Amino acid sequence: MKISHDPPILVPSRADHPQLPVGVHNNNNPIQTNKFYSNFFANNQHNATWTHPYSIWWSSDPVKQGHGLSISHTDRRDFIYGSGDPVKSFEDPAFRQSIALSARELQNGTVLTTDSLTAFSANVNLAPRRGAKPLISFPVVQGMAFVTGVYSKATVVIQSQRRFSKITDLHLSIAGPGTSVYGWNVQLGDGSSWLIYVTSICLSERPKLQITDKGTILGPKGFTGTVQVAKNPAGAADIDVFNKAAGVYPVSATISGTVAGRTGTYTLAWEKEGIKQRTLLMFALPHHVKSFNTETARGLTSIELASTTKGIATAILADEFTMVEYELPTDIGFDPWSPRLGSVGSRGPAASVSQDAKAAIINAAKVELARDITKLTNLTSKYYAGIAFSVYARALYAVHNIAGHTSLTASSLAKLEAAFDRYVKNQEPNPLCYDDVWKGLVSSASYGNNDSSIDFSNTYYNDHNFHYGYYVYTAAIIAHFDPSWLSKNGGVNKIWVNNLIRDWSNPSADDRFFPFSRSFDWFHGHSWARGVLEAADGKDQESSAEDAFSTYAIKMWGKFIGDASLEARGNLQLAVTARSLQSYFLLASDNDVQPANFIGNRATGILWDRKINHTTYLEDEIAYIQGIHMLSIVPSSAYIRKPYFVREGWDQYFAGNKSESLSSGGFAGHIYANLAIADKAGAIESHAFFRKQTTDSSYLSGSSLTWDLAYTAALGGSLASNVSVNSTRLWT
Repeated sequence: MKISHDPPILVPSRADHPQLPVGVHNNNNPIQTNKFYSNFFANNQHNATWTHPYSIWWSSDPVKQGHGLSISHTDRRDFIYGSGDPVKSFEDPAFRQSIALSARELQNGTVLTTDSLTAFSANVNLAPRRGAKPLISFPVVQGMAFVTGVYSKATVVIQSQRRFSKITDLHLSIAGPGTSVYGWNVQLGDGSSWLIYVTSICLSERPKLQITDKGTILGPKGFTGTVQVAKNPAGAADIDVFNKAAGVYPVSATISGTVAGRTGTYTLAWEKEGIKQRTLLMFALPHHVKSFNTETARGLTSIELASTTKGIATAILADEFTMVEYELPTDIGFDPWSPRLGSVGSRGPAASVSQDAKAAIINAAKVELARDITKLTNLTSKYYAGIAFSVYARALYAVHNIAGHTSLTASSLAKLEAAFDRYVKNQEPNPLCYDDVWKGLVSSASYGNNDSSIDFSNTYYNDHNFHYGYYVYTAAIIAHFDPSWLSKNGGVNKIWVNNLIRDWSNPSADDRFFPFSRSFDWFHGHSWARGVLEAADGKDQESSAEDAFSTYAIKMWGKFIGDASLEARGNLQLAVTARSLQSYFLLASDNDVQPANFIGNRATGILWDRKINHTTYLEDEIAYIQGIHMLSIVPSSAYIRKPYFVREGWDQYFAGNKSESLSSGGFAGHIYANLAIADKAGAIESHAFFRKQTTDSSYLSGSSLTWDLAYTAALGGSLASNVSVNSTRLWT
């Protein structure tokens, strides 16, 4: 089914966003708000961008760091580690310049602009003054092995705050007719080795690089061509690999994918410039390497550099990466699911919870579905209203499909549709508007008050997948019960939900109204929560569970509107998300990606580009830190969270309430629901806990007792006697 490129409906358009992009030349196209490079157009433009494994920034200290682009790489031994065992945090020291590319003509008054903004790349330009042509342009691409400066009639200056101790000519041969690549190895004062390559199409003689003082190398004047730098971690042994790839560089990337049954394949392909007959050298993250197809894996080299928060990156000679996921979650629907049992609840007489559990589910539903869902969702917060919608929708599904009790369905569904209709008509508090500056659907809450914190900064593009995913899930539940709802009033309900998806997960790069894949980063394999607000530590994500939930919601919406492409894309994205989260966020004892002295925390807490801290934005308590990576517990949760990982976390922190964090509500309900994923014993303990609760229990914040009873019963807490465990499924 073709994705609509029509203007958003039923929302006013505004061109007065409270934060404007700085120095962006994008021809009025949608601007990527949540991508890795957005610090280059935020506020004073002086915060860093992480391409992994490098960090780069516009030098803000002309005396020490010059006016060019600073580049840094830090080995793990030089990270700053927090206290404790396991350590509470680790981080890359900020603004420790390794090397910088600049030009003598760039002095006070230098201006930074960006253009060619895509999901995987941006062009960063430095000009000597406003309105002047750039002297250096930097194609900034995720995973680039070289930082490349494209010079235009400028004097090459290379600087290092760590000082240069030695420079050695590599004596490279001529690359080809009309093009020459020259290379040098430089030793920095900290002992690290960096390579410099100069490629020119106009120099008639060999360029000279001269150390003029310990912190500066001066290159040719009036130079037009490229200067590339790369850190070489292995000395002479790997220089030949860098030599082969010098002179070519990536400028942008595209992604494509296919799904066949339970197998999904996706490819990141780079557009390149320079000496195009050469193969690119790129860095792959651990989750890439573990899913490479055979052909891509042949390009792997022995060159490794630590990324900041994504493990050890491996250099690969390749113009594209192709990754394969063999276990797509095609069999996960609305019923509770686990690798032990598959889907349990409403698929035939053999998939059933016990009669005793059904009675408890029905009793809880009679209370929860009697509530005024219009009042519960008539909130100033898109986030909390979305949660309220999803809680009600889960209760409705559980009592009807799992308990088999249908007398509440018609009245409850009518109430749910009426409440949802307020949002479709944009009549809720702080209604949505279409932002014509960045191009997206945002809450109107932060307009006119200079308060960027309202509703978790939704107006500033924070957390859109978290917020809007709950509405998409609710709409999928409604469509499940009432397919005619999709076509009511000219199909406005379907259009409204699809526009939410276009905002945060648009599959089209040709849409004039929304950027491609705003939230989800196909290079990193997960979403970034932070939008356009300046970010000293780079992009971040806290709630990995809500990241996965939003993709699960897309998958289910695709299923019930009959959009096979949307459903397939959701299945593939959910598989990629699972691999990425299990590599970087959800740290089982066998995790070999994050530092060994940190993985004992079991969950990251907050992951930024620059650092990880085992905490939350809400509270620094273990139930919050672990629980933020659990909520909401839905069928896809057991696909993301491996059973043995769940058991390890429970035994370490919560068994017997050893951390005393299950006594005061908060995330306790989510933690107990999560326990059901671990094994049959966990499901029994979890279900017993919920059987003791009432619908107004403080343990149920943001969750439904009806659903939790059904979910934990279905995963083994209270199954009918004729249901047996299928031990041949995934991740047993």
